[in-house]
Amino acid sequence: MNVIEINELTKTYGKSRGVIDISFQVKEGEIFGFIGPNGAGKSTTIRTLLSLIHPTSGSAKIFGKDCIESAPEIAKEVGYLPAEVFYYDNMKVMDLLKYSASFYKKECTKRIKELAEVLNLDLTKKIDDLSLGNKKKVGIIQGLLHEPKLIILDEPTSGLDPLMQQKFFELLQAENKKGATILFSSHILSEVQRLCDRVAIIKEGKIVQVEKISTLKENNHKKFKLEMKSDVDQSYFDLEGVSNLEVNQNHVSFLFRGNINTVLKKIADIQIANLWIEEPDLEEIFMHYYEKEA
Repeated sequence: MNVIEINELTKTYGKSRGVIDISFQVKEGEIFGFIGPNGAGKSTTIRTLLSLIHPTSGSAKIFGKDCIESAPEIAKEVGYLPAEVFYYDNMKVMDLLKYSASFYKKECTKRIKELAEVLNLDLTKKIDDLSLGNKKKVGIIQGLLHEPKLIILDEPTSGLDPLMQQKFFELLQAENKKGATILFSSHILSEVQRLCDRVAIIKEGKIVQVEKISTLKENNHKKFKLEMKSDVDQSYFDLEGVSNLEVNQNHVSFLFRGNINTVLKKIADIQIANLWIEEPDLEEIFMHYYEKEA
């Protein structure tokens, strides 16, 4: 079953681009990555899903219900963390979170305290006295306190230190194990690589690719690094499937896509001192998609 279904979704702002003909599905129980640079259209898509803005054309469904028509009903089962969080400064953290909980008509005090302990957040402080990172923690708790079936996160780690990011990821994985579906939007590839099953890549308002993380890595390039016994001419590695070729005297590096035996036969004919073959990280794969599109 699909928890999210987006069909040819378009949102334009006058002459400005928002998103164009976006389509993808998120399956129940999946952690789905939504990735692209800032300004690519991730937040616009998410705001449309949450019925904060209305699409120009196309449709979006959550739990099989239309996002606009059934917005109040859907909201009860969705937890949302926006990229930037803004609060009533004079409220105490606990009061703010209890106020949030009242919208779901659930008793969430125990859950709030548990989450605050995991994230090391002082519930007695005033919002105004919190650092950016601690305000983000309030947002995380606010998004999770009612144990939603769907969690939508827009650039969730900005403002969190690395240790807290790790705790946050563990928290998300625990929610996912309990059955929550997660849509994770980010421009940081390593986060998506670490957490997600599948990913949609968005560029300039359009979906470039929807793929399993494992397939993205497998079907893509291998990264070769060679140390030669003597200098080599760059044209020697002028093979089909070779990209990002860099030759620095007796050091050569490149990405390769295709039958790996072709490269190995070529390498076997020259004197090498050392050879490394690695998986490229998602960053390099991602840049390849962007260049390919361009």
